[in-house]
Amino acid sequence: MQKRPPKPQGQHGRPRLAPQQVRIIGGAWKRRLLPVLDALGLRPTPDRVRETVFNWINHQLGGDWEGADCLDLFAGSGALGFEAASRGARSVTMLDNHGPAARQLELNKETLKADNVTVLRGDALTVARDLAARGQRYDVIFLDPPYGQDLLAQALPACAPLLNEDGMVFVEAEFALPDGDAAPDWLAPWEQLRADKAGMVFYHLLKLHENKA
Repeated sequence: MQKRPPKPQGQHGRPRLAPQQVRIIGGAWKRRLLPVLDALGLRPTPDRVRETVFNWINHQLGGDWEGADCLDLFAGSGALGFEAASRGARSVTMLDNHGPAARQLELNKETLKADNVTVLRGDALTVARDLAARGQRYDVIFLDPPYGQDLLAQALPACAPLLNEDGMVFVEAEFALPDGDAAPDWLAPWEQLRADKAGMVFYHLLKLHENKA
């Protein structure tokens, strides 16, 4: 029997993980592969989910990305933000609190020469409040916080003052968001435009109910 070659070793003899990649699925950089940091809890949004969600958003925007300003509050791999930039968004602000992840986002921005992308490092809730206080407004906000930390209930309300009229929020979560009378207080101001599931990923497109901004 042929022996398998030994696994590549990193520092301290631990197996070194193969680099992950994310594929841009549409726009100017379609099919480009970008490296993704190997980090605990970093989960690039799957291709199938991104394709569906960007079809939803494209429909809401009437196919016009050129005037769209986007915010990716928990950017992580950057899969959502770079996808929006690839499709011609006027601006994409990508935020992550993890230093190595933010540096990888900067490297990917330089690789793509993505002049419409700005990368920030900081706490998502603090930065969201600061952006709102400065009058920043967005047409699309991507909200895919780390699972299991109850961040969604804190982050979604922080998005409300950041939205332009008719703006929308994409939410990815480990659970389906309850709607109607079953919705908790932090979800009550929001209307679900679309919702679906892929595997264990639940994803939703939301906008504020009228007169509740």
